[in-house]
Amino acid sequence: MAATLKFAESHEWVQLNNDGTVTVGISEHAQELLGDVVFVELPVVGTEVTVGQEFSLVESVKAASDIYAPVSGEVIAVNESLEDTPETINESTYENGWIAKIRLSDASELDNLMIESDYQASLD
Repeated sequence: MAATLKFAESHEWVQLNNDGTVTVGISEHAQELLGDVVFVELPVVGTEVTVGQEFSLVESVKAASDIYAPVSGEVIAVNESLEDTPETINESTYENGWIAKIRLSDASELDNLMIESDYQASLD
């Protein structure tokens, strides 16, 4: 699964969908550092975000962490199930633990993200 993902230095992952949208979540590394996730503040559908802008918040038993938009565009969907079961981020980081879907405003921004091997190397 993670082979099709790209990563931001700020630990978000992006998966390009077939319709010009991307799905966004936080990396396995980020959720491990946070520990047990207890709350997720989801972005508002319809919000325009730009790269690097805070657009979500994940709280764990250890800390609260801002989540930054890895690409620019419009938030078109959010993972509402995280409101009731935020621990899904810990249990299924890359499948069911996604945070939002964004319609890209500039697909070339994907070129600024890292492939998984480069992201893993950046953690060392």
